[in-house]
Amino acid sequence: QVQLQDSGGGLVQAGESLRLSCAASGRTHDLSTVAWVRQVPGKEREIVAAISWSGPSKGSRYYDDSVKGRFTMTRDSAKNTVDLQMSGLIPEDTAVYLCAAKRSGAYHSTLLFEYDYWGQGTQVTVSS
Repeated sequence: QVQLQDSGGGLVQAGESLRLSCAASGRTHDLSTVAWVRQVPGKEREIVAAISWSGPSKGSRYYDDSVKGRFTMTRDSAKNTVDLQMSGLIPEDTAVYLCAAKRSGAYHSTLLFEYDYWGQGTQVTVSS
């Protein structure tokens, strides 16, 4: 079992930055990937960033094209935390952001059903 606690959301103006954090606990060594997923009401969840947790690709990152160059995902293995540094925020980034993790599957896979564990979500609102 893995538990995820995400935090750091808030209300910001377009062009500003925000840093989200995810604290993982439990059997994190069994994980393949940790990701940040966002949810807009009435729409499907989408993976915006992911990091490989183990294996030959450990540390490799995936970013959705919509956030590439603006968002950066980092990992602190000692603290068992994952951050999402969000820069140049735009109103389209407004969503609930959730930390997610899976035990198997490639880090760059965008298949949401592969994810086994989820944080509670933190709201990010970007005003224009």
